[in-house]
Amino acid sequence: MSDEMNEIEVKSLSVGDQVKATVIKVEEKQVLVSIEGSKVDGIIPISELSNLHIEQAADAVKEGDELNLIVTKVEEEAVILSKRKFDAEKAWDDLKEKYENHEIIEAVVNEVVKGGLVVDLGVRGFVPASLVEDHFVEDFSDYKGKKMAFLIVEFDQDQNRLILSHRAVIEKEKEEKRQEILDHLEAGQVLEGTVQRLTSFGAFVDIGGIDGLVHISQLSYERVESPADVVKEGEKVNVKVLSVDRDSGRISLSIKETLPGPWEGIEQKAAKGTVLNGVVKRLVSFGAFVEVFPGVEGLVHISQISHKHISTPNEVLKEGQEVKVKVLEVNEKNHRLSLSMKELEEADSHEDYNLPEENTGFQLGDMIGDQLKKFRS
Repeated sequence: MSDEMNEIEVKSLSVGDQVKATVIKVEEKQVLVSIEGSKVDGIIPISELSNLHIEQAADAVKEGDELNLIVTKVEEEAVILSKRKFDAEKAWDDLKEKYENHEIIEAVVNEVVKGGLVVDLGVRGFVPASLVEDHFVEDFSDYKGKKMAFLIVEFDQDQNRLILSHRAVIEKEKEEKRQEILDHLEAGQVLEGTVQRLTSFGAFVDIGGIDGLVHISQLSYERVESPADVVKEGEKVNVKVLSVDRDSGRISLSIKETLPGPWEGIEQKAAKGTVLNGVVKRLVSFGAFVEVFPGVEGLVHISQISHKHISTPNEVLKEGQEVKVKVLEVNEKNHRLSLSMKELEEADSHEDYNLPEENTGFQLGDMIGDQLKKFRS
């Protein structure tokens, strides 16, 4: 009678049925379960416990666990069940929705294999090495057991193919952060940044998740031949936002604008009457512009170049020539500096006529006095 009842119970289950069961015994290569609503026990082979490779059944379940299973085979004395297939069927539906909505998934890395990582999401998910990080990783051994966030980049249920990417999550987060920064940037803001890379035309500076360009002309008040002469990669710098193009994402920055201006304090550094060394930067018809401090040029009017009459400054000067000049007038507010070379020539000439007399035993006045006496007599 009992055997007949068992046979009836077994026949009431069909391949593909979904059932609930409780683990009653865990053996090395299989698990015995009590099927809810049935007097017939079921068997789950170790290969049907998980989508991942496991060495023993105890790695996946323990006694007392309640499981959702699918019937894969009905035999006279046993029902063969699969946890793996049930998990996969449910997982594919959930994963399809997450894939279509670009939803981020969090999961633990179960295995590190050649070429990438394996993640159990109810189905086997594979993360190629190139999609793990946004930078090169030589050894992935530390990733096993690590909880990570992923986006599904390839989904093919028919081929049982699920490709995941942690790199896509990083790039998505960076782009969101970049957009947030871009939305709040305004011209005139002064920020701290880090020099990321140098080019021939300037330096790209990271200002908290987004790069802006400091053009070579905005690196310093002095003339810069190469950005490497002023900044280096990894260096912390203060920058001023010059402009923000939200459509293109381009940001123009300036280091120069955060530095004291070359004309700041010029009335103290180049007070009226001060003699300075300078370099002729430009020659024009009405005079010469001479740089006396980095970024500070003053005009030597043609009338102040020489005591000699000259038609053009080129008769006396050439660009790049080092000269000595005297400050005639200085105006910090209007960035104007009037200089003279002629006045120093006058000083030099004056000094020539006032050289100390040599001690010859008599004074020049004595000689003149003697000659006057002879004239009067």
